[in-house]
Amino acid sequence: MTKLILRDVEIHKGFLDRTAQGELLDAVRGVVAAAPLFQPDTPYGKPMSVRMSSAGRYGWFSDRSGYRYADRHPSGAPWPPVPEAILAIWDQVTGLARRPDCCLINYYGEGARMGLHQDRDEADFAWPVVSVSLGDPGLFRVGNPTRGGKTESVWLESGDVVVLGGPARLVYHGVDRIKFGAGSLLPRGGRINLTLRVVD
Repeated sequence: MTKLILRDVEIHKGFLDRTAQGELLDAVRGVVAAAPLFQPDTPYGKPMSVRMSSAGRYGWFSDRSGYRYADRHPSGAPWPPVPEAILAIWDQVTGLARRPDCCLINYYGEGARMGLHQDRDEADFAWPVVSVSLGDPGLFRVGNPTRGGKTESVWLESGDVVVLGGPARLVYHGVDRIKFGAGSLLPRGGRINLTLRVVD
């Protein structure tokens, strides 16, 4: 495992070995069985290219009314709890006693991407955001605390963990593309990104 710093963003390369990745994938599948993936719309009425679900007290949601957290899946069912295997990653990389309220699950299929954005729907930006990559590599782009300017990119591989905290908490970031089918963890290809956040 190696630790990179890209514009104050911590990138823990190879944080999870293949066995740990498989165990985490099983935990994610359990969540998705209870809260199936769905494809939200942006506030502008366009469907997002990723499909998503969540675990925890809150789930992240988007539609024409805007971006926000919701306490229930679109089906009306409560979100399942965050699996302990996922929470353990938060514990290890942050060292914080406070645990996240939400684990957002994004699935990137062929051609999916995530434009540059800030994670700013939370109440207190003093808490970090932790991101876990599983499956196909994704080209992660990091910008600045304000929109515009130069950016830098790095390929995130399956098992990598990213921490956006401190001066990097509100940097613009996104995923430009994935190498669909290049990984071996997901038999049908694709990338799963888990994002852990303190909401309240």
